[in-house]
Amino acid sequence: MASLPPAIRNPEVKYTQIFINNEYVNSVSGKTFETINPTNKQKIIDIQEGDKADIDNAVKAAQEAFKLGSPWRTMDASKRGRLLYKLADLIERDLAILGSLETIDNGKPYKNACGDVLFAIDVIRYYAGWADKICGKTIPINGDFFCYTRHEPVGVCGQIIPWNYPFNMFILKIAPALSAGCVCVVKPAEQTPLTALYAGSLIKEAGFPPGVVNIVPGYGPTAGAALTHHLGVNKIAFTGSTEIGQIIMQASGVSNLKRTTLELGGKSPNIILSDVHLDSAVFWAHAACMENMGQCCVAGTRTFVHESIYDEFVKKSVQLANSRVVGDPFDEKTQNGPQIDAEQYNKIMELIESGKKQGAKLECGGQIHGDKGYYIQPTVFSNVSDDMRIAKEEIFGPVQQIFKFKDIDEVIKRANDTHYGLGAAVFTKDINKALTIANSIQAGTVWINCYLAVTAQAPFGGYKMSGIGREFGEYGLSQYQEVKNVVVKLDQKNS
Repeated sequence: MASLPPAIRNPEVKYTQIFINNEYVNSVSGKTFETINPTNKQKIIDIQEGDKADIDNAVKAAQEAFKLGSPWRTMDASKRGRLLYKLADLIERDLAILGSLETIDNGKPYKNACGDVLFAIDVIRYYAGWADKICGKTIPINGDFFCYTRHEPVGVCGQIIPWNYPFNMFILKIAPALSAGCVCVVKPAEQTPLTALYAGSLIKEAGFPPGVVNIVPGYGPTAGAALTHHLGVNKIAFTGSTEIGQIIMQASGVSNLKRTTLELGGKSPNIILSDVHLDSAVFWAHAACMENMGQCCVAGTRTFVHESIYDEFVKKSVQLANSRVVGDPFDEKTQNGPQIDAEQYNKIMELIESGKKQGAKLECGGQIHGDKGYYIQPTVFSNVSDDMRIAKEEIFGPVQQIFKFKDIDEVIKRANDTHYGLGAAVFTKDINKALTIANSIQAGTVWINCYLAVTAQAPFGGYKMSGIGREFGEYGLSQYQEVKNVVVKLDQKNS
């Protein structure tokens, strides 16, 4: 990563209100909620709490912005692209403040927070380039007809984003939607609203018309539910847990059959064959579990290691986990900050205890770290069996589970024996074995000899209960379009 601007340890929080029609406003109810710094469990600031009335106002603003003849609908597609490029430039300008806000609100190390922001800039610029390249086809149908298709924006998009990659997910939701010509109502996670609210000021500064992007912080059962049930919303895009995804899918269905994309949970297998470069495989497997304090939907927590290298692999994995630096996220040496909040912290600790009770061997970690904040030691379990809770449930914490296997057919079957299907990886020097496994695993992404290689250009999403639809790349852009077929009767008499 290129050199980063100096961090701002105590960044000024300028924006705490709801963003509607390019203006910051208080909630209709007057209610607020606290956003907490997970490093010390202290309140950062009070945020205006949106609920149904505020969602109604935001959707109304979005509908007005999407009307035929509005500045947004009559804007040249190339100008939409230029607005996105301008937004990317403004984000790049404010990298230090955005990275610092993310760090205090989420707890992730400052260098990682800045990395997330830089990745978001790549995503915006990628979709900015697509804005004037969205086109249909002419189709030679039977009969005396001229047939063509139009790819039109789906309309008002309700977008609900998670707390693990707050700014990344905010940009990933709005960038393809805006490129396609849609309008947005975004609900940030209540744990991490600061960077999304700050982005509202940059959206206005970039020159987007009022109502094109609206940001309503609040809770899932109130603001989120109002958004998913709203008859004025044409599409819902959600990233989060499978359990909440099921609720959102039901709400979309019973309201107005909203187009719905869901990026949900995972329990991703990471398969290590016997012929690997051991140190490299251990490094990637460690990163697959510990990145972002393990709070990653595609974390490769089910590490399947061939029996011939199992003991040495476990030994080296423990060494890496014990050397991982946990602490102040503004310290350049820190690799892991705290978990996001008390609920997640307690869930992780409870699952660690279940692993010990069910017979897995705790190789290292498994304890809280320090006496402030929601810190957990990097944890490694060996001798894990497929029927244990830690083998089946998404932990969403810095916990690696290492399984032993004998042959490829066995490990493929075990890897697929889950209702999740988000990601997977295989490590081997044998390309035939690598592709055999990659073609057999039921997952939206399979990495070979790497992990977490996510880019703006390539699709990301899940099989089975890990989601519906895809994000990133042209596949992600297609989720924000309706395809209209137009058929013209040709008059052959005058030809």
